[in-house]
Amino acid sequence: QVQLVQSGGGLVEAGGSLRLSCVASGRILSFNDAGWYRQAQGKERELVAVLERDGSTNYGDFVKGRFTISVDNAKNTVYLQMNSLKPEDTAVYYCNAEVKIGADGATWWGWGQGTQVTVSS
Repeated sequence: QVQLVQSGGGLVEAGGSLRLSCVASGRILSFNDAGWYRQAQGKERELVAVLERDGSTNYGDFVKGRFTISVDNAKNTVYLQMNSLKPEDTAVYYCNAEVKIGADGATWWGWGQGTQVTVSS
């Protein structure tokens, strides 16, 4: 049974930084791809960052070079480093990932539980 467990959210002042972590628990071989999304109160969930299986990355237009997604397969962890945070970055952040769980190519896909990020002005 695989789960994605998030940590690292919290309250930070505008201009500050946070690093979100998303650990895949259970027996996994590697990440195929992974992403971070966010949902602000009263708004739809939106893409923050995605890391494709070929290593390429894509970011939401609002990121503008402030965030970085990365994967550490040795630690079964996906990270989102967020710098120069703004009050409008306040939201619940969710990770999702497709992970390889079997040598036969079997995969698992799911979401983390979400973590609150609040940026004060």
